[in-house]
Amino acid sequence: MIVRSVVDIEDGDRDVKTPNWRSKRIVLAKEGVGFSVHETTLYAGTVNDFWYANHVEAVFVVEGEGELLNKETGEVHALSPGTLYLLDGNERHQLRPTTLMRTVCVFNPPVTGAEVHDENGVYPLIVEPAPDPAPSA
Repeated sequence: MIVRSVVDIEDGDRDVKTPNWRSKRIVLAKEGVGFSVHETTLYAGTVNDFWYANHVEAVFVVEGEGELLNKETGEVHALSPGTLYLLDGNERHQLRPTTLMRTVCVFNPPVTGAEVHDENGVYPLIVEPAPDPAPSA
């Protein structure tokens, strides 16, 4: 069992900060559960271009408001608390928070925490070896 608070990981190696957003990586690939979970805060007035070509991402908005642009279709979706979007087709997208926006994100395959967005907003696919199973009692 893993019990972890976002407070536990603040300012550590699981707490990734950029000028536009901050991502607290609560569950990573090394936990061996097949997905990763992040609390990501996007700052008001920023424009964020992403394309998870190697991952499926689900995003649940907990706080704040903004817009999601599907860069492939031109569709714009309003985001507010309680909204979830699922990038099940690896869509290129843009997030434009109008207020500070806090989200919970789930990635499959899980991220390792070492990924950095490239010039296209893509995370590389980094495969972490499965953890050793717990010894039998």
